[in-house]
Amino acid sequence: MKTLISSSSLHSSAICFSSYSIHLRLLLTLNKLLMVSTRELHTEASASASGSLFSGIATTILRRMIAERRIGSFQVDHTRKKEQLDKTLKGLCITGRLKEAVGLLWRSGSQAEPETYALLLQECKQRKEYARGKRIHAHMVVVGFAPNEYLKVKLLILHALSGDLQTAGILFSSLQVRDLIPWNAMIAGYVQKGLEQQGLYMFYDMRLNSIVPDQYTFASVFRACSALASLEHGMRAHAVMIKCRLKPNVIVNSALVDMYFKCSSLSDGHKVFYQLCIRNVITWTSLMSGYGCHGKVSEVLKCFEKMKEEGCRPNAVTFLVVLTACSHGGLVDKGREYFDSMKRDYGIEPEGQHYAAMVDMLGRSGRVEEAYDFAMKSPCKEHAPVWGSLLGACKNHGNVKLLELAATRYFELEPKNGGSYVVFANGYASCGFLDAASEVRKRMENAGVKKDPGYSWIEIQGEAHIFMKDDKSHKQSGKIYKKVQELTSLFTDVEYSLDVDIDASCPIC
Repeated sequence: MKTLISSSSLHSSAICFSSYSIHLRLLLTLNKLLMVSTRELHTEASASASGSLFSGIATTILRRMIAERRIGSFQVDHTRKKEQLDKTLKGLCITGRLKEAVGLLWRSGSQAEPETYALLLQECKQRKEYARGKRIHAHMVVVGFAPNEYLKVKLLILHALSGDLQTAGILFSSLQVRDLIPWNAMIAGYVQKGLEQQGLYMFYDMRLNSIVPDQYTFASVFRACSALASLEHGMRAHAVMIKCRLKPNVIVNSALVDMYFKCSSLSDGHKVFYQLCIRNVITWTSLMSGYGCHGKVSEVLKCFEKMKEEGCRPNAVTFLVVLTACSHGGLVDKGREYFDSMKRDYGIEPEGQHYAAMVDMLGRSGRVEEAYDFAMKSPCKEHAPVWGSLLGACKNHGNVKLLELAATRYFELEPKNGGSYVVFANGYASCGFLDAASEVRKRMENAGVKKDPGYSWIEIQGEAHIFMKDDKSHKQSGKIYKKVQELTSLFTDVEYSLDVDIDASCPIC
């Protein structure tokens, strides 16, 4: 009996030792990520008499081990998929298939690498496909991708170029380090959007932050000063540019010449131009455009001939400036000669703007019928400005028949242009057709078309004051309107006294 008990005890202890060993081996295997096969362990555990005591533990451990293997496999697979996604996106982008790349990015629902995002955004910028760039930004937000500083600058530039200055401003504020590039992007964005005053404020803030401007900064600043006709701000920026000792740049020099002419400082513009070391078609065209804005037609034509003498070939923009000058100067035959020479002598195919300038030239000189025939025969008769030019000419010369024809063609191409509705209505009114003029205005109102209000401005001590019709937003509007009434009364009295004097001096028949 004792013998049996002893042998039974030994057998039991052996079983316990064997099962415990299996348990340890399972734990070790878990730590080694299944270095021993699960099938081998399961077989060994089943052979033990007390295997059932550890079956629950063994099963749990085996399940955990298998789960670990699956997670590892998933992580490897996910990494491979991400690498493949980035590789595919880059390939699509490089081969010019940007639309497919952005679509794939959205369908994947995964984050791309920063350099992949940068490549996609750069391609959107170069192609000017800003809407796709915004989709990429939206994808970053959806998948929880936090852009680094470099990508923030890329996004800022894209939003600024697209005119979304609110988002660009948010990105600008989030930058930890603001170097020259984001400052330039914000300034250029404001100027491009027509917010020149804010662009100048941004320029002065940049200077306060000790950022040294470059040629791109000054190109935007000079354009802002040109649009505002702000000579004081322009001269300040010019002085800063001289202090920075920047190398001569065609774009900046052209913007500088244009700024002085737009600010009515013709002598300074002329002086800057002739101090340039390098003159090309861009700088010559800026000079001619400046003279043209001030009605100096002879100077425009002299510069054009001198430019050709120096061996500089004109481009399409140059010819547009010359044709416009001929139109304002009434030089129809000269203008036609220049128009014909575009393709004949320089191989430049006239575009819609050139045909519109020719129609305007003929119309201003009273040759309205000829202008209509020219428009009908031109390859750009589907270009709205061609008919807009004829519409204005018919209004000025009282040709109601052609006025109606030009208006019909124009509104087929541009039905939402408020300014042309006004020209059409005024054309009827000037010919005495008041009912027809009223009908045009009603038609304009029913179509929901509004004309952008005209405005004027004046610069006093570096600050631009803007005025519009019936506008009372200015802080001194009360005094301004009072002074206008005083001047109106004064002019009325003078006109009345002049009329009395003239009538008194006339012989009575």
